[in-house]
Amino acid sequence: MAARDERRRVTIADVAGHAQVSTTAVSKVLRNAYGVSPAMRDRVRLAIDELGYRPHAGARAMRGRTFTIGVLLPHIRNPFFPEILDGLTEQLDGTDYQVIIVQGGSDPKTETKAIDALVDRQVDGALMVAPLSSKSRLEQVAKGTPTVVLGRHEKSAVYDSVFDDDDAGAELVVEHLVALGHRRIAHIAQKDGSLGRAAELLHTIRAATYERVMREHGLGDEIAVATTSYAEEGGYQGALQLLARSPRPTAIFAGADLAAFGALAAIHEAGLTVPADISVAGYDNTRLARLANVSLTSVDQDGVVMGRTAGRLLLERIEGRTASVRFSVNPTLVPRRSTGPLPSG
Repeated sequence: MAARDERRRVTIADVAGHAQVSTTAVSKVLRNAYGVSPAMRDRVRLAIDELGYRPHAGARAMRGRTFTIGVLLPHIRNPFFPEILDGLTEQLDGTDYQVIIVQGGSDPKTETKAIDALVDRQVDGALMVAPLSSKSRLEQVAKGTPTVVLGRHEKSAVYDSVFDDDDAGAELVVEHLVALGHRRIAHIAQKDGSLGRAAELLHTIRAATYERVMREHGLGDEIAVATTSYAEEGGYQGALQLLARSPRPTAIFAGADLAAFGALAAIHEAGLTVPADISVAGYDNTRLARLANVSLTSVDQDGVVMGRTAGRLLLERIEGRTASVRFSVNPTLVPRRSTGPLPSG
């Protein structure tokens, strides 16, 4: 009997012969299709493992599937994004789907190129995290590629949405600081570079809620907003602007943990301490916020749940669901040592 050529790529027919099933059965297992018994699935999976079979991406694309999920991130610096990816990969575990990540950057034109790269690679589904693109552009993509948009509150009949109740989350922060006795509460906001409707964007909602709650407590005259970015440098520059005010704020609510980390650096460089001189709160409850030496009060919007839900919705879309779904996460406040009572004097 001739030895098998080790250089020859293992085919679906090889797997079928090894498992003693039809190629159709193997195809169904690879696609996680309905109607496959657990015993059949286990037998095919065992054959795949023993033969070291790897589906050919090009051939899959010709058959209509590449078994890839494209993820668009603004950038990879935000420590909240890995939690979304953790949830997504957890949901995809046990399937043949793999994740491809692209960065959209801070410019809509750059983001468009990144989205086009995913579409050109024929991903089976796309998860857009806080995209800058207009709703019409996202719907154009979604008409050809099953799409979930994470972080935008817009309603669409074409794509699914996963988002946090940003109004409730921002209200939790401001109410927490007011309850501690603070009146001069400032906010670090994100400069709007999106082509989406401002009222539907998370940073716009958080900033508007901050101002609303301040006014509800009769603190309209104390409203102070530094509009920079939800980045470490943005938080640093925003805090410098706010600390230059006279009198300076006694508390700062940064719209994202990453911005809060920059604010903490600026406060430290100014020779002030947290929370004895000034309290700081963030949003996202990232792993860095939970570190003992940071101990940042933050809003938890459960990125793992958001990612897991986005993955589930994408798989449903890929399998044929057409009705749109909107999923909202209920945030919770996690108080830590970065916020404290109003400083005496």
